[in-house]
Amino acid sequence: MTRMYAILAAAVAVAALAGIWLATMMRAPDDRFAACRTGQVAGGTSQIGGPFELLDKNGQTVTDKDVLTEPSLIYFGYTFCPDICPLDTSRNAEAVDLLEENGDIVTPVFISIDPERDTPQVVGEFAENLHERMIGLTGTPEQVKAASKAYKTYYNANPADDEYYTVDHSTFTYLVLPDYGFVEFLRRDLSAEDVATQVSCFLDKA
Repeated sequence: MTRMYAILAAAVAVAALAGIWLATMMRAPDDRFAACRTGQVAGGTSQIGGPFELLDKNGQTVTDKDVLTEPSLIYFGYTFCPDICPLDTSRNAEAVDLLEENGDIVTPVFISIDPERDTPQVVGEFAENLHERMIGLTGTPEQVKAASKAYKTYYNANPADDEYYTVDHSTFTYLVLPDYGFVEFLRRDLSAEDVATQVSCFLDKA
């Protein structure tokens, strides 16, 4: 009986080790950022992000290559947003300052999903009021839609008879590194300290 228990214990141990091995293999060991991730992206992070063409605060056309020259926190929102966008973008600005205190320079980027109201000047002032390094971008409806599609975001303007309509939209912040592209979603329930800690992990591994 004792021998039987020993055999069963050995079998369980082998199965456990096999499970650990399989889980390790499935985690894509070539992912240098694996230790920093809090979730997985279906199809991999390469499915998110990519080229875009938008307008800066001066109305000049810029591309992702012009804007994303440093580690960046990208947020899609709109300046008329009554609550969520100001809170999220302020949180991102605070996280950027915390990172800078530790010697890490990260650029906050705000991309409007409300091109009808958010002119280059409006977006530029909104961004500068939140952080001196925040880049505000807008564009034509087609440009904005293309950028949103690249980052798999959602937005939908609610019909209204006046200028005070609202826009439903997703609320993730996207961490993008120049040499790697998109690397992580950051949820809106994270504090500025949490964001800074998570971003630092990715920067350390880059």
